Amino acid sequence: MVKHKRVREGGQAARAGRSPKSVPSMPLVPVKIVERMASSASGVVTVKTTAFEDQQPGTSGLRKPLEVYTRRNYTENFVESILRAVGPDLKGSSLVIGGDGRNHCVLAATIAIKMSAAKKVRKVVVGKDAILSTPAASNMIRNTSSIGGILLTASHNPASDFGIKFNMSNGGAAPTSFTDKVFEISKELTEYSIVPDLNIKLNRIGEFFYKIGNEDFVLQVIDPVKSYVDLMKEIFDFPKLKNLLSDPKEPFKIVIDCMNAVTGPYAKEIFENELCAEEKSVINAVPLGDFGGGHPDPNLEYAKDLVDTMKEGKHDFGAAFDGDGDRNMILGKEAFFVTPSDSLAVLADHIGIIPYFQKNKVTGFGRSMPTAAAIDKVAEALNIPFYETPTGWKFFCNLLDQNKIALCGEESFGTGSNHVREKDGIWAALAWLSVIAQTKKPLSDIVTGHWKKYGRHFYLRCDYEHVDAKAAKEMMAVLEKEITSPQFVGSSLLGKPDICFIVKAADNFQYTDPTDGSVTKNQGLRVMMEDGSRIIYRLSGTGSSGATIRVYIEQYEKNVNRILEDRMKVLKPLVEIAISLAKIKKFTGRDEPTVIT
Repeated sequence: MVKHKRVREGGQAARAGRSPKSVPSMPLVPVKIVERMASSASGVVTVKTTAFEDQQPGTSGLRKPLEVYTRRNYTENFVESILRAVGPDLKGSSLVIGGDGRNHCVLAATIAIKMSAAKKVRKVVVGKDAILSTPAASNMIRNTSSIGGILLTASHNPASDFGIKFNMSNGGAAPTSFTDKVFEISKELTEYSIVPDLNIKLNRIGEFFYKIGNEDFVLQVIDPVKSYVDLMKEIFDFPKLKNLLSDPKEPFKIVIDCMNAVTGPYAKEIFENELCAEEKSVINAVPLGDFGGGHPDPNLEYAKDLVDTMKEGKHDFGAAFDGDGDRNMILGKEAFFVTPSDSLAVLADHIGIIPYFQKNKVTGFGRSMPTAAAIDKVAEALNIPFYETPTGWKFFCNLLDQNKIALCGEESFGTGSNHVREKDGIWAALAWLSVIAQTKKPLSDIVTGHWKKYGRHFYLRCDYEHVDAKAAKEMMAVLEKEITSPQFVGSSLLGKPDICFIVKAADNFQYTDPTDGSVTKNQGLRVMMEDGSRIIYRLSGTGSSGATIRVYIEQYEKNVNRILEDRMKVLKPLVEIAISLAKIKKFTGRDEPTVIT
């Protein structure tokens, strides 16, 4: 039988875990019981099930159409596979659960809690209403010394998708070795364990105790916002940022678009309540199960309303965040767009102004391979080590844990530091505001000044979404054979009008992790030119159906008389070469990409 008892007013604070030396340790929010709950249940039940063959996690967990996740036992099977992969260490441990608030999130959280209780987890820490942004979840895992966290999110995918991923005890996404184990378990699954009658409610903050057989189980429902806000206040100079946003003589107007996703409550508390930005500076701030009908991907296409608002010229700074709060888009007045590659490089060049990095040494920088090489120039100038990794934040985690890097980012709108083990959208916006407050320059002037100093990496990404997976793989195979042939290096690639690029090198990117020597192969096809330009082709691992072909175009320009030219015009010849070289139209039937960023 399961018995539930009410904790005395004020609750019992969770055991504070030890954080790594360079990370501020934030205590859990004190809990207050607001509701007495009576509970009885039948205890642990074993449920027969049938294995699914399609539960192989991608770059960041298992993402599928929502209709797939709502099939009988589909969610339960994948959660069971995760818990079994963690193994016997689950008994007596703490586990964090939370999500981005999309449809199915509360039900999936409830299932995961009941299944964790069946595995003799001692405590589950969950955000109220199952809300917990991905960076906040990473912080919570670290602060509570939890064995890991089950994150219920499909990130920047639309509401028609759902996703589940597991983050390890360091707060970072599970490595390939773990997700491979999950997949192998899922293919052989015949049953799962659950406490089906566990009486839980996620809409009340509090700490609740249960007895399941002879085992104690604690459910702590927390304010998902406060601990994260406290962390940001440790990292940034909030009084200085407040002066910037609330100066009545020179009002600095911002607009923060949360896209009806998880960051709404966080952004309202930070930008409007703590930093005193004008009321309604934070828009689309209520997390909705369907994201208000929008697509929670912060790019020029899906955050068009923000772009149009910034074009009016009434605001000095704009930012948008994705479904689970780990991605960001940064805009200046009149919708001046900062590419994620430039954003990373500019923040690297100004990293010393952030209080956190005044106290903690900047040991190195990292970027994913497809990300433009702008930060490479900064690292060289500052004499700071630099690392190039495959796409996927998990590859940064080893470097962060070994204190080899302090700042890292990806071209896919992800920027972060060693304060957590995930990219962090709100952190990136606060970092940019810190640079603006320190330099007292408009955002556009900061970026163009960076180009004048280091040169400009013109950059473009073309996404061909939901293409036939078989055709996409065939295209990549044919292309790899061509670019790795002996005669390809040294050949001339001609673009219109009469522009010639000489191939310096070409390969399928392979990464050797400097921390453990592990090798990761087949991470993207690279065509590198003698002038520093690059064309990169990848199949994305974050889609929920079909395949997504990503084509990255980069061209370096150090002539100060050309750095302000239109990027689409500059890159057009190289784009045409990239499309022709891969025979994209032949293999996909597409005349144009789905999204250009």
